[in-house]
Amino acid sequence: MLTTTASDGTEVRAIDEGEGAAVLILHPGLDDGRSWAKVAALLTPNHRVVRLHRRQYRQDLPSPATIAQEVEHVLATARKIGTPVLLVGHSSGAVVALEALVAAPQAFTGAVLYEPPVVIGAPLGGPNGEINARARQAIAAGRPGKALRIFIRETVRLPQWVAILSGVFVGLSPRLRALVSHQIDDNEALDLLGVRLDAYAGIEAPVLLIGGDRSPAHLKERLDALARVLPRATSMVLSGQGHSAHAAAPATLADAIKSFEA
Repeated sequence: MLTTTASDGTEVRAIDEGEGAAVLILHPGLDDGRSWAKVAALLTPNHRVVRLHRRQYRQDLPSPATIAQEVEHVLATARKIGTPVLLVGHSSGAVVALEALVAAPQAFTGAVLYEPPVVIGAPLGGPNGEINARARQAIAAGRPGKALRIFIRETVRLPQWVAILSGVFVGLSPRLRALVSHQIDDNEALDLLGVRLDAYAGIEAPVLLIGGDRSPAHLKERLDALARVLPRATSMVLSGQGHSAHAAAPATLADAIKSFEA
């Protein structure tokens, strides 16, 4: 376990495994870093792999968190590691990674970004945050599964059957139920960040953009927008994968990270 203190005095926590060149993983929503365990296990024979428990998803810290506050935890972790770090970000964690690259480019050797939902036009939470508001109402009514269904169907834009199954699964898991409100916080934080393509155009580090050919079309549009502005971007499409290749094809992601670093 890696622990340190962010500039605002809050404690930073991360799983710290292996030895070698440092890889810092920023997990997606509805998670605490554990979902990337299989990828981490494939990297640790030759890498120091640090999986940050993102501030937005910490039950012991005040919520919601801003993206800037999340970046402070990333930078504190990088300082604690003490050597240049390869960032790996998934979904909203990839947006946090982009912001960290803007804030402290010298701390990172580059980044591997898996389907970051960057805002490129309309808000993720719908006009005037309408999607987020309905999800909040469901949470207030004691129905976190319904809240997640709204998010999965209308923000992530996965099929209805996936949204229904996700809602049922969350309903059966106390740990995940507790994270649903943080997922909506996360969505709102991305919308508050807004369109940041101009800022990302100044990132000089190499960036690998990864998407799945079975992912929702809007995620490809966001990757394409990033590819147009990032000066040193390369792109990779995972055949037969969607937004969860870290679970479905961990070896493929681990190989992508290792080959990009090389």
